[in-house]
Amino acid sequence: MQLGVCYYPEHWPREYWATDAARMADIGIARVRIGEFAWSRIEPEPGRYDWAWLDAAIETLAAAGLKIILGTPTATPPKWLVDQMPDMLAVDAHGNPRNFGSRRHYCFSHAEYRTQSARIVTALVQRYGAHPAITAWQTDNEYGCHDTVVSYSGAAAAAFRIWLCGKYGDIGALNRAWGTVFWSMEYRSFDEVDPPHQTVTEAHPSHTLDYRRFASDEVVSYNRAQVDIIRTHASSADIMHNFMGFFTEFDHHAVGADIDVAGWDSYPLGFLEQFFFTEAEKTEYARTGHPSIAAFHHDLYRSCTKDGRWWVAEQQPGPVNWARYNPAPAPGMVRLWTLEAMAHGAELVSYFRWRQAPFAQEQMHTGLLRPDSSEDIGASEARQVALDIKTIGDTHKTRQASVALLFDYESIWAIQIQPQGASYNALELVYRFYCALRRRGLDVDIVSRHHTLDGYQIAAIPCLSVLDDDTARRLKTFDGQIILGPRSGSKTPDFQIPDALAPGALQSLIPVKIVRAESLRPSLGQSGTLPSGAQFRAERWLEHAEFASDVDVIAQLESGMPAALRHERAVYLTVWPDAALLDYVMGDACALAGLPAENLPEGLVCRRLGNLRFAFNYGAAPIDLSDYLAGAEAFEYVLNNAHIAAADVAVWRE
Repeated sequence: MQLGVCYYPEHWPREYWATDAARMADIGIARVRIGEFAWSRIEPEPGRYDWAWLDAAIETLAAAGLKIILGTPTATPPKWLVDQMPDMLAVDAHGNPRNFGSRRHYCFSHAEYRTQSARIVTALVQRYGAHPAITAWQTDNEYGCHDTVVSYSGAAAAAFRIWLCGKYGDIGALNRAWGTVFWSMEYRSFDEVDPPHQTVTEAHPSHTLDYRRFASDEVVSYNRAQVDIIRTHASSADIMHNFMGFFTEFDHHAVGADIDVAGWDSYPLGFLEQFFFTEAEKTEYARTGHPSIAAFHHDLYRSCTKDGRWWVAEQQPGPVNWARYNPAPAPGMVRLWTLEAMAHGAELVSYFRWRQAPFAQEQMHTGLLRPDSSEDIGASEARQVALDIKTIGDTHKTRQASVALLFDYESIWAIQIQPQGASYNALELVYRFYCALRRRGLDVDIVSRHHTLDGYQIAAIPCLSVLDDDTARRLKTFDGQIILGPRSGSKTPDFQIPDALAPGALQSLIPVKIVRAESLRPSLGQSGTLPSGAQFRAERWLEHAEFASDVDVIAQLESGMPAALRHERAVYLTVWPDAALLDYVMGDACALAGLPAENLPEGLVCRRLGNLRFAFNYGAAPIDLSDYLAGAEAFEYVLNNAHIAAADVAVWRE
């Protein structure tokens, strides 16, 4: 694995560049990511390119032995371009244009903006595509950041109608699929169909789901256009895009199919603060991030490209600027996050950014250097981790995990569109499943519904609300253990309740029929007792099930209603499960699959890489591995030993 850094030479005097490059190399940095926001400097006026500064920056970095990841600058179209075609701006759900003055202010559907994007990308790649120092290209930057995937512009409306015509062929098919007879919403032609926004009450859910699919497809086609240009002029270089954490507005697997490397931007403390974690979790892990935040995304993005290649394109090195609260990482955490990426098979971890900017929106975002060019804490930890990587060696490869966790973007969209309960967060449920698997010491591959399940012993499926026939058939033939979350198979691809009720075609796998579903406020939660005697509690969601006589109730609520049902290889959860219920179900599946399952404390997480195993201590106190792993004192340690300090790492050979 190599280390990298994000650098913006256009932000700094030219006399800084050579010194910066030498200091990067001294720390142990091998790759530098540049250019993704530089359109106004590359093309300061329409048609007039200024390559001199970028030529010099690339040569300066290359002279220090650094390889370069060059970004296309399309995430920040310049003011003169917006003035030329103001209708290129994305439009939000309230009908307001996303104006110039920040970034990501374009609509993916605007045809002329696509033409301008292709023009600047072509010019850039024609100039630098053969440069020996440029080892990779990044398309754009963080597609969809700041809620910019779904646009309601005139360009998006016109493109949506074309997309609908291509999908349905005739308007009668659309009316039947959507059920537009409801509330007299029938259409006579595709030209009558508008984007689903600014309606009096909620828009039609089938309409909205198709609009989400359309918007995702627009991201895919926009990215593909850039990829095609880069491959034409820089065929030997890798192509990467940097995805974001806990972001589901487009199908990342579909974008990943066109690129070589899936990058993602890792900000564990910002994500902890901004997303669904409890106040207790936010307090306990304020300086480390929740123990599975980084790993969850490592395992997700590893499955997004056909060869399983992935990078951390941006790694948090200190306090960020964009969360509600922005604490500093605990000492050692930048090193820990970096080595954890290595354990999950990363080829690169690139820190964001080299030097903290003293101006503009990100001036409170820490870098490896402070604004005065003195080293911040992250720089010393990066230097140490470069030595750690040499100690560990780089001949170790990831192998297929024993558990596949299905991650389905359409199903998440469907629940977001019709949550039926204020606290039902489909993405959180997926994450909690993942955490339960990690507490059992299991390695996990997070895969799409289309990914083969061959070789896996457990398929964990927390959120598959939208069920198609092909997925149902493949699950039926899978010979491992299957764990289905609530709401599985509850909608057809047209966003309708299946004729046979939920879980639809999965009833051939587990003969259970959901006849009623409730969403519960916290005061209506119910407790239950597991076969082990442990207590669990079901909150947020409760399904009433009818089931065949050969279906076993393996967890029951005090009311007598089932919380978990098993038939042969499959378990179906009828409730939103807490940690105790998930731990029991995962442990039970491991026993039936013949997998050794550990019982790790919340702050300790492990991962295998080849014949190595890594352990990471996210807790505030030291951990003795021998309390949890048999024979830990005698392991063949490559890094550290069985006694792991807070925010520290141990690595041993298995």
